[in-house]
Amino acid sequence: MSSPSTVQPGTRRGILAAGNWIIDHVKQIDAWPAQDTLATICSQSDGNGGGPYNLLKDLAKLHCGFPLAGLGLIGNDADGESIQRDCRRHQIDISGLVATEQAPTSYTDVMTVAQTGRRTFFHQHGANALFGAEHCTLDESQARIFYLGYMCLLHRLDAIASDGSTEATHVFRHAQRLGFVTVADLVSNKAADFRAIVVPSLPHLDYLFANEFELAQLTDGIASNDPNHLTIQARMLFDQGTSGSVIIHYPEGALCVRRGEAPIFQPAVRVPAQMVAGSAGAGDAFAAGFVLGIHEGWTPPRCLELAVCVAAVSLRDATCSAAVEPWEQCLAFGKSIGFYPARSLDQC
Repeated sequence: MSSPSTVQPGTRRGILAAGNWIIDHVKQIDAWPAQDTLATICSQSDGNGGGPYNLLKDLAKLHCGFPLAGLGLIGNDADGESIQRDCRRHQIDISGLVATEQAPTSYTDVMTVAQTGRRTFFHQHGANALFGAEHCTLDESQARIFYLGYMCLLHRLDAIASDGSTEATHVFRHAQRLGFVTVADLVSNKAADFRAIVVPSLPHLDYLFANEFELAQLTDGIASNDPNHLTIQARMLFDQGTSGSVIIHYPEGALCVRRGEAPIFQPAVRVPAQMVAGSAGAGDAFAAGFVLGIHEGWTPPRCLELAVCVAAVSLRDATCSAAVEPWEQCLAFGKSIGFYPARSLDQC
């Protein structure tokens, strides 16, 4: 396996990923029950969940070749121990992952109806709700990239201060001053005030990842799969303070939009329906592919191509990371199946 690196030696290396650490308890059921009735659990499995956990595990399985480290809070319980064991197996540094007695490890019960594949989620915020700026220990890290996910699902970091800033705003500002490339990822939380939570941090972000729903919540409220409209929405964020890149992913493709440059569009891989076991974690798989490229100094088109290929590979398993393979194999998988037709972009 060849190295993906094009980066010169002697610089910062690696990813420091902070935010939500979650265990997904995935249960396949025979039917969705009516109130006060019973459904049968046909099978069950546990998997990784949450932005930093998914991202770091995906990068490990991609054979990224650079250091991986996590920051977060877990409970002092079986789920927390499971996360720690899994990270050690994948050579992820968890010295910044703190176990607390004050709350359980965050978990999500994922109920999947066997015949339809439709999923319903029951989420316990747990220890993630206690994660704050004091847990973001950045000063001693030599990582190149600082990633935070998910904004809009981190109670303390999302909280709005009297001056309109959030704890996340101050964390990103500090990270940039230290020399990190800063990356934020969002979650499609319908209850969150996206503009109040995200906009204060935009001036301190080098990359913002969002899907079509999340981008709509930040801009005009219209969730679209038209790359021209998505480009217009991304450029609205430049007016709100961001000087970095906006990376949009949606089922048909992905976009990289940067100030003063033409948007870059990459069609998604045309994965046959019979190969799709579930879409959980596909957005994080996309982010892992793109972040690998950022770290290694790739061009945006190359980053986008790998990102959609990693997302496609991840669809083959119901859990978030089980199907992810080394990065070269992900590219080969995408190219062997082929991509959706390219969409023309207006000069928005």
